[in-house]
Amino acid sequence: MVGEEGAFVLGWDEVLTEEELSTTLKVLCMSEEEFKEYKEQDGWEDDSEEEENSTLSNEALSRLKTPCKKLLYDSVLLTLESYGTDLKAEQVLLNDKAAYEKLSRREQQALHVRYGQKRILHQLLELVQ
Repeated sequence: MVGEEGAFVLGWDEVLTEEELSTTLKVLCMSEEEFKEYKEQDGWEDDSEEEENSTLSNEALSRLKTPCKKLLYDSVLLTLESYGTDLKAEQVLLNDKAAYEKLSRREQQALHVRYGQKRILHQLLELVQ
C-alpha cells in the first residue's frame, strides 16, 4: 500500500501520495471483521469514484476520524524522534550566522531540507491533534 519507500509524501497544503495514505489509514483503522470483508472483496472497487474526487488537503486531514488522527499523530512523533535534533535546534543553527558559516555547503543544504521536513511534520501534528 505504501510503495517502495514505505513513506508518504507530504506538502505544505496537502498529502502528495493521498491515495496510498488514504488506503493505509482505512485499512489500519478497520475492525477485524471489516478487514475480512475488505480482503474478500479485493479492496474497495466501489469507492474508486469517491476517492478520485477526494483530496487529502490540510483541511481534510483535520477532519479525519479520531482513530486515523491518532495513528497519524503517533506516526509523526515516531518520525520526528528518528531525527538527531529537534526543530528548535535547527532554527538556532539557521539563526547563528557564525555556526552556519562553519558548515560545508552540503551540510547547509541538508540543514535546510531537515528544517523544512520538520516544519511540515509539526504542521501535520497540529492538524491531527
